[in-house]
Amino acid sequence: MINQYDILETIRMIQDECLDIRTITMGISLLDCIDTDIDKACKKVYDKITDRARDLVKVGEQIEKELGIPIINKRISVTPIAMISAACKCSPVPFAKAMDEAAKAVGVNLIGGYSALVQKGFSAGDRELIESIPEALACTERVCSSVNVGSTKTGINLDACKLMGRIIKESAEATVDSACFGAAKLVVFCNAVDDNPFMAGAFHGVGEPDCMINVGVSGPGVVRAALRKYPDADITKIADVIKTISYKITRVGQLVGMMASKRLGVEFGIVDLSLAPTPAVGDSVAHILEEIGLERCGTHGTTACLALLNDAVKKGGVMACSRIGGLSGAFIPVSEDAGMIDAAESGVLSIEKLEAMTAVCSVGLDMIVVPGDTEPDTIAAIIADEAAIGMVNTKTTAVRVIPAIGMKESDSLDWGGLFGKGPVMPLHRESASKFINRGGQIPAPLHSLKN
Repeated sequence: MINQYDILETIRMIQDECLDIRTITMGISLLDCIDTDIDKACKKVYDKITDRARDLVKVGEQIEKELGIPIINKRISVTPIAMISAACKCSPVPFAKAMDEAAKAVGVNLIGGYSALVQKGFSAGDRELIESIPEALACTERVCSSVNVGSTKTGINLDACKLMGRIIKESAEATVDSACFGAAKLVVFCNAVDDNPFMAGAFHGVGEPDCMINVGVSGPGVVRAALRKYPDADITKIADVIKTISYKITRVGQLVGMMASKRLGVEFGIVDLSLAPTPAVGDSVAHILEEIGLERCGTHGTTACLALLNDAVKKGGVMACSRIGGLSGAFIPVSEDAGMIDAAESGVLSIEKLEAMTAVCSVGLDMIVVPGDTEPDTIAAIIADEAAIGMVNTKTTAVRVIPAIGMKESDSLDWGGLFGKGPVMPLHRESASKFINRGGQIPAPLHSLKN
């Protein structure tokens, strides 16, 4: 039962502690849009998206006003387009344009699903879609892309890692006039999930319903504010505080998801209870870690603090809602987190430390700006490293790196808004090309044999 104290506490979290619903994302299956004629297929895609999502933004705004809870983004995810475009046997870029036009028509800010799943090899349409990603992201405004190159069950497709190293570099080059933003809309996954509501990696998995609503909540500022009340508590108490506040945050997300589902007449999918930061002051995962006791995020002890945070967030959220999914945990994107930006600019936070942190958090190397002259094989090796962490630990990992074309260490890319700004982080200059160019499949780990 909701009492007066709960209501007042929620109001305080919204007004003073940056509590928000980061996104309500409508997942739409496009499997019934497949057609050998690409013009007909693209029209079906446009028509279905605009039909199913026509009231998404309106309903989101209504719920915002009624509950007084900010819903920052309204978004769409669709079936991986490589599956839809394969029947056409031509460039899938028209699908990206159809997606973009549909997103504009219904008023969402981003649409995900220009994607391919190649963890065990390339099927029909996969290579064509991947090769088209730089052009597709350059000629559209709201389309996001993702490629899954590995999983615990299949191992890692090293050929796909190599290919994505080049595609990321080309995506940055194709959008150099917009601060290389194409690469910021492209994610490479291991163990990608079917119901992720967060961009740029969202797509609508083939096992999902025809249409559904997934909610992504966020509350780094709320967690930090709660911890401030216990400056001398032991670490067990800190974990309990995080669990309690995560429970309350997740209940808000569930309420919003159920209301949106009912009003839109589609199924309610999951709540992703990830702590997703923004560049705004007071909305940083790094600052939570510093509140726990670190002088600066990135110093020794950071991975342990992040493991504690991630575990407590999940435990609290699971108690609040039986429909937990997506990624769920703590995001550590450098450019989107004010504390991470400060730590990177000061030199305390390195890409090696970020890699260690990704072993215990939600995703991986997220929104990392690297020097513009970084070789594609170096990017491929970074992808392979992160995929290995995901594969061995049976978790989702991802890489979203942005080569800052024409820039070097100590420079910075600034996109503004939720994407923030990213300092160019140094990388090792020693080559991994021989390893990457061996190609083939890194075998799945022994513990994948669970049947």
